[in-house]
Amino acid sequence: MEGDRDNYYLDQVTISEGSEDGYQYEEIPADDDFSLTDGDEDLLRAVRTAQEQAEDVQSERSPLSSQRPVSHRPEVVDDFLRNFLIKMGMMKTLECFQTEWYEMMQKGLLQPEAVGFVPDVYAHNQMLDSEIKSLKKEVETYKLAASKAKESMVKLQKERDFHRMHHKRVAQEKNKLINDIKRLKAHYASYEPLLKQLHEKYQTVLRQKMLTSLERDRAVGEVTGLQATLNNMESGPKVDLLVKKDDFKPKKDDGPTQKSIREAREKELLQEGVALYNAEKDPNKQIGKAHPKDSEFPPDNRVNPLLAQLKGKSSHLLKTSGYSLSNTLKAHELAVSCLALHPRKEILVTASDDRLWKMWSIPSGEIIMTGEGHSDWLSGCCFHPNGTKLATSSGDSTVRIWDFAKSECILTLEGHTHAVWGCSWHTCGDFLASCSLDNNSKIWDLNSERCRYTMRGHVDSVNSIEFLPYSNIVLTSSADKTLSLWDARMGDTIASCDSYGILKLWDVRKVSAVLSVDAGPHPGNQVAFDPSGQLVSLASNDGTVKVLVLTSGQLMNLEGHKEDAQCVIFDHKGDYLISGGSDGTVRFWS
Repeated sequence: MEGDRDNYYLDQVTISEGSEDGYQYEEIPADDDFSLTDGDEDLLRAVRTAQEQAEDVQSERSPLSSQRPVSHRPEVVDDFLRNFLIKMGMMKTLECFQTEWYEMMQKGLLQPEAVGFVPDVYAHNQMLDSEIKSLKKEVETYKLAASKAKESMVKLQKERDFHRMHHKRVAQEKNKLINDIKRLKAHYASYEPLLKQLHEKYQTVLRQKMLTSLERDRAVGEVTGLQATLNNMESGPKVDLLVKKDDFKPKKDDGPTQKSIREAREKELLQEGVALYNAEKDPNKQIGKAHPKDSEFPPDNRVNPLLAQLKGKSSHLLKTSGYSLSNTLKAHELAVSCLALHPRKEILVTASDDRLWKMWSIPSGEIIMTGEGHSDWLSGCCFHPNGTKLATSSGDSTVRIWDFAKSECILTLEGHTHAVWGCSWHTCGDFLASCSLDNNSKIWDLNSERCRYTMRGHVDSVNSIEFLPYSNIVLTSSADKTLSLWDARMGDTIASCDSYGILKLWDVRKVSAVLSVDAGPHPGNQVAFDPSGQLVSLASNDGTVKVLVLTSGQLMNLEGHKEDAQCVIFDHKGDYLISGGSDGTVRFWS
């Protein structure tokens, strides 16, 4: 058949099944995709299609041959054999071959046609063999990496399943807790109105109890005064200021008049509902064997001798400009936690977080003495009423007593289980009160060197404690948001501050707040009255000292500290104000 450009001839050839060279030829499967459509008799187009499919099959079966074409430069036989022996590591055979080869070449035994070139197919097979070995190594490496990746994947799947199961369990527990909380909230909400009503009743009963106690004391005072007047009129004995059960017992020298008066007095008190005092039934009386060196509390009927001097207004109230910063003293490296003034001299003691207390001459700022001994930060300090000793409280759970004459610590009081926040001397100087983070307050006897009373009642840390002047009454403030008066039998006004910066004044007789001033939003750390009782100062966390004038309600801000103001105190005459801050400075305002 004649084509467009070339001529092709078809001839029938018979191929026998056996082959003389012994080479096993691979059977080529028939291509199912190749087919001629009906009526397609163009031989040239059929041959071209067959060539294209053959090229595609060759490119799929031998990609390496397309990537690495075989060099057409033939290799001589001796070089091919040498390379083969070197590759196989047959060095002895190589030496024998080279020796025999060169001998034959020198003798001319090798014919030129015998020393020819190696066909390209052998070099190509050798190169393919090297590539196959290299690829086998890579396959082994990939198999090892795939095995490790499979192990890691299985491990990660197990961890995923574990975490998924744990997450489901946590989600179930969370839902259960949420349901329990909702149920408890609903249960608590049902009790809240009742609790509020009971709290109001409790406050009402507490006020009635306080008023009843005050009325009782007033009635006892009137009866005692009447008895004293009658006694002076008849026999002139010494006035007895206490209404005791023993007063109603008949005495040997009592006449009919004294006996009638005693009976009338007892009858009047019983009609008024006043219970007679019995020392055996006093709950505040200490139970147990007394120490031979125990001190006795003085009678609680003394009058503050300084009241007459403090009735008038302080001189600084006449100044319209208020306070201004007059002096700054760098007292400590760390925060100043407490200030204390000597009862008679111009001496100031500062306590700090650096575990030291220092004594200064004011207002010059000359240092007099330094005390070191506590193993933790100092929280409070207080002068003895006679000014010869100093009490300090610390975070090491102890209270120490320092004697200025001996320049050393003479007594360490241990009993609190947590940090001690403050201390206060009784006016007589024989007793010291302390408050602590352990929710308790203690009364220490300095003569017997032991704790006489432990006052339990607060449910949170007791942050401050004060003996009222010339009284056996102790005032405590606690983190449970309450103020407590222990053995309170007199009326007075006290001041307090909280973490919201709210300053409040409380009437002890009414057991209620009489004034509330918002000095926030920063927390208040300490409050102090001036000697006249007409000014209240507040140390605030915003670095300012706030002064409230009670007569006008004016609130002044004194700015000077670079950090929190921690403590504040007025001098005994009310001429100037002293503040200590976290910046380690003490500032004087006049």
